Amino acid sequence: MDKRKVITAYRRGFITMQECAQILGIDSLQVMGMMNEPEQPNNVGLLKKQPVNG
Repeated sequence: MDKRKVITAYRRGFITMQECAQILGIDSLQVMGMMNEPEQPNNVGLLKKQPVNG
């Protein structure tokens, strides 16, 4: 699923923050941080992959 659509759905109130985080595979606090950042053109850098330890 397109991450931009998930974020748009959250911003419009169609899904909760927890649902948004679950779909995106991130923590709810990270969603809050993303919402506080200004929107970037083409959502460049919106979600950065995190290294997997182990």
